[in-house]
Amino acid sequence: MFKQLRNIIIGKPRDVEDRTIFHKLSLVAFLAWVGLGSDGISSSCYGPEEVMRHLLAYPSLAILVALACTLTIFVISTSYTQIIRLFPHGGGGYLVSSKLLSPRIGVVAGSALLIDYIMTIAVSIVSGTDALFSFLPLPWQTYKLVFALCGVLVLIVLNLRGVRESVLTLLPIFVIFLLTHAYVIIYAFSYHATDLPLVAGRTMSDFHAATLNLGFAGTLILLMKAYSMGAGTYTGIEAVSNGIPILREPKVETAIRTMRYMTISLSVMVLGLLISYALFRVQPEAGKTLNAVLLDRIAGAWGRLGYPFIILTLISEATLLFVAAQTGFLDGPRVLANMAVDHWVPSKFGSLSDRLVTQNGVFLMGISAAIVMLLAKGSIHILIILYSINVFIGFSLSQLGMVRHWWQERVHGNGWKRRIAINGFGFIMTVSVLCTIIFVKFNSGGWITLALTGACVLAAYGIHRHYDYTSNLLSRLDDLVLSAITAIKPTTTKTIDEQLPSDGPNCDPQAKTAVILVNGFSGLGLHTIYNVLKMFEGTFKNFIFLQVGVVDAGRFKGIAEIDELKKYVNEDLESYVELMKWHGYYAEGFSSIGTDVVEGVNAIMPKIIKKFPQVTLFGGQLVLPHETFITRLLHNYTVFAVQRTLYARGIPVIILPISSEFGPQMKPAV
Repeated sequence: MFKQLRNIIIGKPRDVEDRTIFHKLSLVAFLAWVGLGSDGISSSCYGPEEVMRHLLAYPSLAILVALACTLTIFVISTSYTQIIRLFPHGGGGYLVSSKLLSPRIGVVAGSALLIDYIMTIAVSIVSGTDALFSFLPLPWQTYKLVFALCGVLVLIVLNLRGVRESVLTLLPIFVIFLLTHAYVIIYAFSYHATDLPLVAGRTMSDFHAATLNLGFAGTLILLMKAYSMGAGTYTGIEAVSNGIPILREPKVETAIRTMRYMTISLSVMVLGLLISYALFRVQPEAGKTLNAVLLDRIAGAWGRLGYPFIILTLISEATLLFVAAQTGFLDGPRVLANMAVDHWVPSKFGSLSDRLVTQNGVFLMGISAAIVMLLAKGSIHILIILYSINVFIGFSLSQLGMVRHWWQERVHGNGWKRRIAINGFGFIMTVSVLCTIIFVKFNSGGWITLALTGACVLAAYGIHRHYDYTSNLLSRLDDLVLSAITAIKPTTTKTIDEQLPSDGPNCDPQAKTAVILVNGFSGLGLHTIYNVLKMFEGTFKNFIFLQVGVVDAGRFKGIAEIDELKKYVNEDLESYVELMKWHGYYAEGFSSIGTDVVEGVNAIMPKIIKKFPQVTLFGGQLVLPHETFITRLLHNYTVFAVQRTLYARGIPVIILPISSEFGPQMKPAV
């Protein structure tokens, strides 16, 4: 019943070996625009409003900020187009900084992006809830936080089903939002067509008034503050370069087309809404977003058609903001997976579910966003303060990495001057915005974001250090295995490869059979063999090697990577088989490819038992000198999960502790 319920809610498992699976899961440019670009477009629901809230005394100055925002959008998107071309398999801030600067700088960018994507989810959902409650009675405002938390839960479930399913589900909302808001902007411009020339005059008048009251420096600070408070507008731009792996072939062309859609739509939306605010002289009202006030000014006099249009537009805003949280759910787990492959975060964040989704990352992003929303008590104004700082850390490091790359490539020519100028200007702009945001927001709570990012970086360094330590232990095991093989080698001038017989001993299916669970031809697997032979000398005549090739986020990129994994698994098994034949035992290998070792073992064991009825499965587990709760979180301990499932089926499983403190002893069979 649980399995059926799970299949209904999340969906049936997918076959990773399906040759068409990548085509089925990938997104064309339009759908990618919906899934990855909705964050930027939806920011028009709160970014321009934050700008206006800081320019209330001089509303026409919003035109200057709007022009600066538009320029920023085009500069950043052009810079990231170059990153897309240089990193055709995906290049967000983490990968670009790691490869072009250094891995240790890359982890700073990765940590900053993780915090930013968590904030993207929280800000988008809370802002969507505000928009939805804008046309509901004021007493209902007390239920906003509960509604927002329910929204996080819904998006977690949708993303556990898969990327394409979640985007297709939310596609109609995206289209309605574009149509309604495009109409609002066109109506505002046409209604005030005769007033447009006055906008420039009002802007100059407000600028003159601001300089008289605040001074020229004070006016610039006011403009920079308003500009920085609206910086959440740019947070979705990086999502395209980071999300290339989920795009339809040819990926680079699809990504560039998606970036073009995003740039144009975001620029039009931000510029159009800010000018519309200025034209209608919109002022904040209690319990309403600024867009809701603008809609009431425009459609309030339409009679019967006015109110339904307002409701439809606000609902599309609210639901699109929920769609915008998709950026955090799509790219946040991907950054986690990339960092897991490089051992900066627990390796389990690189694992895929049977729906081929990095579900651990989805859970972490959703739960973290819910916690942030609870701590901020659902206030969009508090969340906005914490927002957008980190995305500009990623922007700045990415641009710096690209500048360094083009400088190193100058010896090859290839138009490096134009390219370094683009990324150089992008670096100057993003660093300027970053410094301004930190200065403006620091005392208001921006320091919390920086502290969280710093804590995340320190945790990543600690995790990486532990994985390096574990890797050293495994290397010692490999060295001991080489020593053991040398010690047991028969006295002969022939090499081991020359001694391997072409045909091993005859197979006796009724004899006792040891099934060795391995993960590559390594010291851990070889130690397991040696310990079996030492502890059960003469008991087992057949040795079966079982390996499940795990498809994680690092390998799930295309058919070629899956085929390469199969090749490696078969080569590893063949090495074990030949080694046991050399020692006089019958040996055979069984393998499968999947996302979960336990499920793979459960699928293969019936085939082995059918051929060899008297089996005992052995698995080796590396013994860490100092095991703690933290170290248990960093390792999967898969062999224990295998033991639990096979015990339930009556199959004996023995787990052998493997330590680098002692070496194996093994004698060839007579």
